[in-house]
Amino acid sequence: MPPRSLSDRYKRFQFRRLAWLILFVVILAVTFVVNVASGPAGLPVMQVVNGLIDPESLTSALHVIIWDVRLPFAVMAVVVGACLGLAGAEMQTVLNNPLASPATLGISYAATLGASIAIAFDLAGPFGLPEDYVTPLFAFLGAVAAMSLIQLLSRLYGASLEIVILFGIAMVFALQALVSLIQFVADSNSLQQIVFWTMGSLARATWQKILIIAVVLAVCSFFSAMQIWRLTALRGGEEYARSAGVQVERLRLVTLFRVSVLAAVAVAFTGVIGFVGLVGPHIARLVCGEDHRYFLPGSILAGAIILSGASVASKSIIPGIIIPDGIVTALVGVPMFLILVLTQMRKGRR
Repeated sequence: MPPRSLSDRYKRFQFRRLAWLILFVVILAVTFVVNVASGPAGLPVMQVVNGLIDPESLTSALHVIIWDVRLPFAVMAVVVGACLGLAGAEMQTVLNNPLASPATLGISYAATLGASIAIAFDLAGPFGLPEDYVTPLFAFLGAVAAMSLIQLLSRLYGASLEIVILFGIAMVFALQALVSLIQFVADSNSLQQIVFWTMGSLARATWQKILIIAVVLAVCSFFSAMQIWRLTALRGGEEYARSAGVQVERLRLVTLFRVSVLAAVAVAFTGVIGFVGLVGPHIARLVCGEDHRYFLPGSILAGAIILSGASVASKSIIPGIIIPDGIVTALVGVPMFLILVLTQMRKGRR
């Protein structure tokens, strides 16, 4: 048999990656339906599928359970997981660090600080905002403020990898100290709310919140798609990217701002959910490689799958009790991440 030409091998390369993306879509669809079906009132999967396709076939009670209670919960898991997956993928690329995630530069901790301030000082009254949106608003403002400060310092002192990471590490420790200070002075009721918020939960899902997150995800995904070739070039090294005409520092700052918006809006409505933005891109990288035409969509899908699966687990571990999703993603994410690291180490030794 004659050896395959370069064109044939490239087509085979593309086909394999497209096949993996299609498989990810199928897995996400399955986990989504199972997520809707799972819960205290267990429902058959086929009944859920029929109910989603033909809502009129449902009784009034089942319509409320599926469409008003469980569906927002399941959709929130998909859009939040997608945001965190995309944010983690882009952050790992521009920081050239496989351990990077939305928590690396303190974005999650800044959101926690903003939410803690809103809860501890009861800011719903003075600002006249709906109570359900005050905490997310301050969490979002805290995350954006932290990223803006890092952006400002990076512009002043150069947006090199070392500078950005050092500022991020300093930010993490400072924010952790401030959150601890607020917890120390908060009353018992506020402290309980702050601790629960930091655990991360999809239980606060509403269609209005889902719409906000989905719009941010769509806009950021569009701008990410516009920079796919630049991000792929950056994976070849900064010098290679510069030789290809990429303004590396500008790309890094713009991408980090986009990451901060994605992570901030996701964390603002759910609380801190860790490991999705770290593990999701690793899974996508294993099957899609570094070509961002496949890596970014793969990361989006992998993040959505992880959080949807965690949502199912959160309702199934203890029947009748919904465990905060942030706890589940941490419990599942740690061994999964270690397995991925060990797998990559073995490949590197061969």
